[in-house]
Amino acid sequence: MAEPRSRVRVVASGTLTVLALLLVWGALVAPHRLGDVTPSAFVRIPLEGLVIVALAAVLPWRASRTLVGVLGVVLGLLVLVTVLDLGFFEVLDRPFDPVNDWVYLGPAYGVLGDSVGGVGAVVVSIVAAVVVLGVLVLIPLAVLRLSRLASDHRRESVVAVTALATAWVIFAVSGASVASLSAVGLAHDEVTLVHAGIADRATFARTFAHDPYADTPGDQLLTGLRGKDVLLVFVESYGRVAVQDTSYSGPVDDVLDAGTRRLRAAGFSARSAFLTSPTFGAASWLAHSTLQSGLWVNSQQRYDQLVSRDRLTLATAFGRAGWRTVSDVPSNTHRWPEGTSFYHFDQLYDAHDVGYRGPRFSYASMPDQYTLSAFRRLELAPKARKPVMAEIDLVSSHHPWTPLPRLVDWSRVGDGSVFDAMPAEGESPDTVFRDPEMVRAAYGKSIEYSWRSLVSFVTTYPDPDLVLVVLGDHQPHTYVTGQGVGHDVPVSVIAHDPTVLQQISGWGWQGGLRPHPDAPVWRMDSFRDRFLAAYGPH
Repeated sequence: MAEPRSRVRVVASGTLTVLALLLVWGALVAPHRLGDVTPSAFVRIPLEGLVIVALAAVLPWRASRTLVGVLGVVLGLLVLVTVLDLGFFEVLDRPFDPVNDWVYLGPAYGVLGDSVGGVGAVVVSIVAAVVVLGVLVLIPLAVLRLSRLASDHRRESVVAVTALATAWVIFAVSGASVASLSAVGLAHDEVTLVHAGIADRATFARTFAHDPYADTPGDQLLTGLRGKDVLLVFVESYGRVAVQDTSYSGPVDDVLDAGTRRLRAAGFSARSAFLTSPTFGAASWLAHSTLQSGLWVNSQQRYDQLVSRDRLTLATAFGRAGWRTVSDVPSNTHRWPEGTSFYHFDQLYDAHDVGYRGPRFSYASMPDQYTLSAFRRLELAPKARKPVMAEIDLVSSHHPWTPLPRLVDWSRVGDGSVFDAMPAEGESPDTVFRDPEMVRAAYGKSIEYSWRSLVSFVTTYPDPDLVLVVLGDHQPHTYVTGQGVGHDVPVSVIAHDPTVLQQISGWGWQGGLRPHPDAPVWRMDSFRDRFLAAYGPH
């Protein structure tokens, strides 16, 4: 019986060694973008692995064990970063930032819940936690196992490392992709990102030094819009891809062109262009704060710095000039202190205080039509009031873009219960996300719905003193856009009074709601100053 047991131990030991080798090898050469995950990506020689084996073969085991163990832990951490990079490139079109991106864990859990349900989100989170723990344990153990093997077979290990190192040099000199330094490159990139994140705090602080409008008296601000109700409307995930060169842009363009005609019939005109957003795929608040403050807020660190300082925003400028200022964010389910402490809005509306009694539509706590209807009831309908400036966020076009509501007659909107049956009429996110084409089509339809709601609102209640600035906050996720599409979002100014658009005639923006590919493109942080200049004293 001893011999079979011995044979089983040998086979088990050999199997564990092979698994350890595959695990470490894969960890060292794994790509950081899903599009690069191919069989050939793993047929590479990782120089870092050769170094670890060489250390174990040359140094005494007691001396090398601690070093190799530390390297194993570092490799485990790099694997976690690689997994995060895969997700961030897929959703946000950029790598994971170890300084600023931990803030996304909360919103990511919420989006996951909208996609797979609350129970599914809990299950996925538990699985993710187990995987993280497993990676941090198994990879160091695998590295130690291979290193111990190299220490026990020094001569064979030195020969193997020498041969593979020679091949690595030959491949590297010839430019072949077989020679890999992925782990070292990733470690270097992460250190660089951390250093850049730390240094950026001082860099961003210097941008506060000069604000040309900081001390401008209220009677010299926004004189060209006196008496107007001004709505700054963000359409969630409304990016350039929605209006050009995609499978879903044609129907969106048709809705925008029809909307232009319908607005014109009601006496309204529009001019449109593009703004370059500081964010992609998520983190709408970075775009909102960039547009409002005139500063490039492209990270959570910058956002936290900004809202802890005193900076003139569009909202505070309107407030200083005599408008009642309002924030209407139906996606907010918790208190938002920055709304008063930084933006100084006179009134904050969120998911709980606009009287909605209807159903949720995945992420969207209420349909865009209800958001606009409630805003009119609460702020625009009262007769004796000051002009209103409001930032309104339309969220029906937020991931996962399904199911969608239908437009109803505005007189039937009521408390939102008219929408009760609609979620069951549409496809569930679980169904849609099985097919990439269905996902892209759902995104396009959500943009169509948001714009139909907005145009219908303006033309149903055609106020000659209404002015709207309508724009996207960021492009949708890369599984909708594809790679390398940039950060541009459409923006339109809509007004009934022709003098409002005459004052921005020098901007060169195009007529109508749909910007063409050659429309002007500005960075989003430039909008505040250009807007204040256009509508200031002349």
